[in-house]
Amino acid sequence: MAVAEAVEAAIKRLNNGIVDRPRAIIIAFLLLTGVFAGGLGSVSMGEGGLDAFTEGLPEQNALDDVNENFQQPFAPNTETTQLIRTDDNVLTKESLIREARVLEQIESRDDLWMDAASGPVPLIAQQLNPSASTPTAYRETLERASPTEIRQTVRDLKGNAQFTGSLADNFNPTSVSASASITTVSHTLSKSLGSDELTTVQTEIQSIAENAPSDLRAFGSGTTQAEITQSMTDSLTIVMPIVILLLLFFLVVAYRDPIDVALGLISLVMTIIWTFGFLGYAGIPFSQQMISVPVLLLAVGVDFGIHIINRYREETERGFEGIEAMRAANGQLMVAFIIVTVTAVFGFGANVISDLSPIRNLGIASALGIIFTYLIFGLFLPAAKLATDDVRTRLGVPEFNSKPIASEDSALGRVLAFPAQVSQYAPTAIVVALLLSGAVMGAYGSGVGTSFENEDFLPPEELPDYLEVLPAQFSPGEYTITETMNLLDNKFGQRDSIKIYLEGNFEEDHALEAMAASDESPPEPLAVGAGGQAEAQSIVTVIQSHADQNPEFASLVARNDQNDNGIPDQNLERIYDVLFASSASGQAEQYLTEDHRTAQIEYTVDSDATPSEASSAASELAERFPTEATGTGNTVVMSAVMDRIFQSAIQGLAIAVVLTASFLVVVYGVLERKPLLGVVNVFPILISIAFLLGTMRYLGMTLNALTATILSISVGVGIAYSVHTTHRFIDEYDQATGAHEAMVVTLSGTGGALFGSMLTTTLGTGALALAITPLLGNFGTLIALSVSYSFLMSIIALPPAVLLWERVRQWELQPLARLRPTTD
Repeated sequence: MAVAEAVEAAIKRLNNGIVDRPRAIIIAFLLLTGVFAGGLGSVSMGEGGLDAFTEGLPEQNALDDVNENFQQPFAPNTETTQLIRTDDNVLTKESLIREARVLEQIESRDDLWMDAASGPVPLIAQQLNPSASTPTAYRETLERASPTEIRQTVRDLKGNAQFTGSLADNFNPTSVSASASITTVSHTLSKSLGSDELTTVQTEIQSIAENAPSDLRAFGSGTTQAEITQSMTDSLTIVMPIVILLLLFFLVVAYRDPIDVALGLISLVMTIIWTFGFLGYAGIPFSQQMISVPVLLLAVGVDFGIHIINRYREETERGFEGIEAMRAANGQLMVAFIIVTVTAVFGFGANVISDLSPIRNLGIASALGIIFTYLIFGLFLPAAKLATDDVRTRLGVPEFNSKPIASEDSALGRVLAFPAQVSQYAPTAIVVALLLSGAVMGAYGSGVGTSFENEDFLPPEELPDYLEVLPAQFSPGEYTITETMNLLDNKFGQRDSIKIYLEGNFEEDHALEAMAASDESPPEPLAVGAGGQAEAQSIVTVIQSHADQNPEFASLVARNDQNDNGIPDQNLERIYDVLFASSASGQAEQYLTEDHRTAQIEYTVDSDATPSEASSAASELAERFPTEATGTGNTVVMSAVMDRIFQSAIQGLAIAVVLTASFLVVVYGVLERKPLLGVVNVFPILISIAFLLGTMRYLGMTLNALTATILSISVGVGIAYSVHTTHRFIDEYDQATGAHEAMVVTLSGTGGALFGSMLTTTLGTGALALAITPLLGNFGTLIALSVSYSFLMSIIALPPAVLLWERVRQWELQPLARLRPTTD
């Protein structure tokens, strides 16, 4: 009792401060808004795409070590641009010369920082003329050669993996034809230049490619990042005006008074300024995932605003004057607002535990944003409403419509109260039916997939038709990345690979034998070679390849091959020295470091294997090596991110539910001496999440970089409907004859505010479905579904659960009643 009294006293003092000194509250909040506005200029644009999620992961660190220790096709610290050419036949003399001229244009510009090129044109030209080393020399060599010479040169290069790897899968050495090719241009950028400069370089190369006679396009990390950033900007440009118009419409419908609508809009703007001003001061970057934050905050803010204005109007309808009406309304709602805020923080903030920084930053931003939303709508809005009503009274400005959204006598009130009317006849049966249906949907939804791929972040190849009818200022730019990536998959379909990073002394006898032994009986996803063996590239394959081309080196290998299997098992230091001094040194440096202490093996993965299966195979294979071995590679990194996405979703949901339930049990126990109502409060949201999961699987949606947050966010957003209903129910229960009557009054009154809040939140967040990137579109759809389910369950699942709670409560009170002394 002492705790409850202390809490009630604190809330009463805070409420009195708002009601008695509204102008001081307004001034303080406006000053704070000015302070937070100063941080808006410091909000930075974070990295988009996959890189933002892989940074700092152990699997990515291992891959970084591989890239740092082993020579890549181009020198370290260089950036590359891929020139992708499609034609009826990219290997004709005319086609090759056209591409050589494009390379000349790129090299002629100092601002494009071209260092070297690798692809069909350089390889064919150098085969014809070994001294050719520049694009101009390539072109001149090709112009001098006859078509017959070029065709013969292509046939001679058919065994060169670098050459065939730069051509489409349909390359035919007999007819000397291929429908596509890739030429990789490397840039040695100055250390002072960053990613923005690389984007500029690749954009300029794209302009050159577009003016080429054949179908040529530029592709690279710079152009990818540029389109991700552009899609982010375009999505905001498209979505935010729609969200604002929808919210404005529903504010008008809910408030029906221009002054109240203006107050609601001002409060919403302040919420956004506070949240993003804080992000600027805290140095938290704005990423694609952050686009959901303002939408969520606007939706929750409208929810708070509708409740406070609607309850205030209910009190004025009962005959209270402005100050006393606000004192009563705010006094009743303040506890509910605090409960909703804390539970929302639990739901949103649960994402802070994620190992993935974009999800973690989203959790921080949304949790703090909800706190700011409560402060502005729980303190500033009531004060501003009182101040403006006072000015309105003194100036004689009339009120337009101050009726509550719904009442017991309204049609909406009767519809909302209908589930409570039905629940009185068979509450147990209804609760059991809900539990069973929730269990079925949850079991079905447990099979929802996990994804992490570039397509989640990039705009689709074909933009939706509705974007074509938008005004010019809202129309998105042109996107080519997804089309280009699909072209690469179709023309150059290569299987994924994993890498084993090895550390040890590779000069020891039998070191290479142990390395090659892993090729036999590999895990199933790696058994893609002849006879079920692995298809691997390593220092062993480089030695064997060079021995096939160099008789002297082959003799050295044979003298040190005791079991005559083509793999030397003694005098390895000598063999390495000769190999590294030969023409094969470039290939050798890709698989063995100069000190012979670190090596890598690259394995081809079965095209039917999932990233998870490939990652498991890498781990299993790494355990077979006698030296320290680590599985890595892009596929392994993707699998690690997918695992962490799933962990984030499940752990976030578990933390949100446990913290929310515990908090509600304590709050209702301390303040109302009704702790079981905390459990009843969580019941509707659990059913809602079960239905949401089932819907996700049915619609083919996956838990990805953003939708992984949906489960815990659903707790944060959805619990508000149960909390507001339960809190109002407690107020009515103390005055009514029973739980049924109290729930009917609750749903016909607060139910109207909940209904209005549901519509604004559903349509506001659902507007994200119009975003260009699938990542945001799916998130918007799921949030809208989550809110709809939460509202429906608050009026369908909560009434029968409350009736059962009343029965349990009466059973608990009966023994106490018998112990009380009688008056006879």
